[in-house]
Formats: sequence, structure tokens, C-alpha cells
Amino acid sequence: MTGPDHVGNPGATGTEPFVDEYRSLMSSFPTGVAVITSSLENGAPQGLTCSSLTSVTLSPPTLLVCLEASSVTLAVAARCGAFAVNLLHARAAGTARLFSTRNVDRFAQVRWQHTQHCGMPWLVDDVLAVAECQLSDVQVVGTHAVVFGQVEAITLFDGAPLLYGRRQFASWPMGEE
Repeated sequence: MTGPDHVGNPGATGTEPFVDEYRSLMSSFPTGVAVITSSLENGAPQGLTCSSLTSVTLSPPTLLVCLEASSVTLAVAARCGAFAVNLLHARAAGTARLFSTRNVDRFAQVRWQHTQHCGMPWLVDDVLAVAECQLSDVQVVGTHAVVFGQVEAITLFDGAPLLYGRRQFASWPMGEE
């Protein structure tokens, strides 16, 4: 075992992050993987892969996701006031990769339907759970927006979650699918 690498940021002004080191730090913290989806009145779906998701409170049940401030998915969710959190199961790494790419008709490549409660897109073959949320607040921080959603409905399925850490996908417990 080698000793720790200490990385400083000499010359930084306090607003210039050392991006590669910060990415390495955060990739060392494994997390679940979700696809955040939303749609407008015409039903056309939007969505993207997100690993920044956490519970905020049980009463009322509220979660938050962090989305790039310039994302179309964020704009659609803000306009319609709702979004869905599709928690991916261990066999959905391909879907996670698909929804992290740009300039692709992602929904043409997966089976999806509108949810029962809020009418948001859910990924039928790829989810472990779906939370339907009413958007309750958005706070912009740097390049991203912290999006708060009050959970209105939950659908749960059997299976193991898809995890992401150290820039690779895995399942938990390790080896379980």
C-alpha cells in the first residue's frame, strides 16, 4: 500500500477547482445510478443519467437531484413542474451510458411508458424503482442546478441496484445481478 497523494491547487483563486482531482475524489464515493425523465404536454420525453441523488426529508417525502443547469431535461422539468427518478437495476449499465450521451434519440432505443400518477416517462425494462416527483424548488450552484422534488408516487421492483464508482459500473452486493 502506498501513501496518500496530497494534491493542492497552488495559484487557484478559490473559484478555480482542480477538476481532475475533484472528479477522482467523487468517483471514489460509489453511488446508485438514476435516469431523470420529464416531458411536456405533447408527451415528448427528455431524460439524462444522474448519480447525484439524495433524500432530503421524509415529511414531506422529498429528494434532490443535481442536473447540469443548461440541460434540456432540467428546462422541461421546470416548465412542466414534474420529473421522474428511474433508479436503474444492475443489468442497465447500457441504459446508463445511453442516457449520458448527447445528440441521440435516447427514448427510441429503450422501452418506456408514461407513469400512472404524474405522466412522466419511466424506463420499463431498466428500473429497480421509480419515484414520481412534483418539482418544489431549484437552486443553481455553479454549472449545476439542485432540483428538489416532492415524491408523489413510488413503484418498486425486485433486483439489485446499479452502482457507479471509480468510473465503472457494478452491482451490490458485488457479483449479484
